[in-house]
Amino acid sequence: MTQFIFFILALLVPNIALGSSVAHQTVDLTSHWIGYAAIAIFVLAYSLVILEEKLHLRKSKPVLLAAGLIWILIAYYYGSHGMPHAAEVAIRHNFLEYTELFFFLLVAMTYINAMLERNVFDALRDWLVAKGFSYKALFWLTGILAFFISPIADNLTTALIMCAVVLAVGKDEPKFIAVACINIVVGANAGGAFSPFGDITTLMVWQKGIVQFQEFFVLFVPSVVNFIIPAFIMQFAIPNGNPTPHSSEMIQIKHGGLVIVGLFILTIITAVSFHNFLHLPPVFGMMLGLAYLKFFGYYLRKSGQAEIDKSDIPNEHAIEDKDYDIFDQIAKAEWDTLFFFYGVILAVGGLGFIGYLGMTSEFMHGQLGATTANVLVGILSAIVDNIPVMFAVLTMQPEMSHTQWLLVTLTAGTGGSLLSIGSAAGVALMGQARGYYTFFSHLKWAPVIGLGYAASIYVHLLMN
Repeated sequence: MTQFIFFILALLVPNIALGSSVAHQTVDLTSHWIGYAAIAIFVLAYSLVILEEKLHLRKSKPVLLAAGLIWILIAYYYGSHGMPHAAEVAIRHNFLEYTELFFFLLVAMTYINAMLERNVFDALRDWLVAKGFSYKALFWLTGILAFFISPIADNLTTALIMCAVVLAVGKDEPKFIAVACINIVVGANAGGAFSPFGDITTLMVWQKGIVQFQEFFVLFVPSVVNFIIPAFIMQFAIPNGNPTPHSSEMIQIKHGGLVIVGLFILTIITAVSFHNFLHLPPVFGMMLGLAYLKFFGYYLRKSGQAEIDKSDIPNEHAIEDKDYDIFDQIAKAEWDTLFFFYGVILAVGGLGFIGYLGMTSEFMHGQLGATTANVLVGILSAIVDNIPVMFAVLTMQPEMSHTQWLLVTLTAGTGGSLLSIGSAAGVALMGQARGYYTFFSHLKWAPVIGLGYAASIYVHLLMN
């Protein structure tokens, strides 16, 4: 029973593997009061994270506090036992892992914000609305677009864009909105599973070097199966007919918007090239890509100012461009999410340093077996966020075949679709489509989504 409790705990929390330089200095504190206190601190903090919507307390706050308290306890013990530098080396290693993830995500978020500011996604939404598709056509179109956009952008942004389309055309059909939102969540999560850029979990697997960039694409067919089976069944619940046409004026992409899309694709190519050809961490390629955007922002500002100077009646885009500042887009990054990652990585890095993870790894992959454990990872990610679940697996570094590493990548990415609270996309859409898309409207279709989840696992094991 104790092993099972530790198994569940470690799947809820991540840990960063420590280098061999500190491994010989670690002390097993799993039965010490410091270990129990650290677990209590983390469980309390994570409980507050789960209750974020009820308490209106941002999720980064409790985990930041928990991280500090846990490492204070660790440093106190090691300092009082003549090993003052062991904790320092360990926490530096944890912080380095976080730093790579932080800057990678910061660049990606900045590009997404820049595209939002240039109306790239709003223009796509209005174009879809203006085409006058039927409800069933929109159901399939928004789901397919969610599937194919999320590997490039992130699944959260993709889901929000497609949900905006559904809300704009489905005001007269609440049932259409509910089912279409479920389809979007499943599509976005499935699409994000076969690309390193589609989800933070796949990004972590890639940055660890466990799966190479091109190897993720063998998950394409299983991901399609994960999406297509629930979508095929759910389409029969979509009402017939066409939505009422809207006569509102379409939003146009601002000057330079498509160039920023191109620069983002170039940045992705740069990050992949740094990893594959220069054998450098992809985060350094992303930072180089941020320079592309900064220089283009400088060009927008200067060209806008130059046009104003030479014209008595400057056009609209010149007025907008003269004040363009890329730091405005950096400032709009999801800082709560970035600080949440810091708190989680550092807090659970401390729990792993205490010694709980070795115990859990032995039970999970030693007794349950790799396939069972990896399928369970996906189911757990429907209850808890898939990021800490994947962190736990990456840190345990169990002896698994390449097929099993791809399997856990697939299950962690798509398992969150089983419940509306299982992914960032689902949680965001419950807020955006409040009153239409709810926990229980999603739960009603959970067996169908589970069928797609099981089928995708079978197809992966059959093919790969």
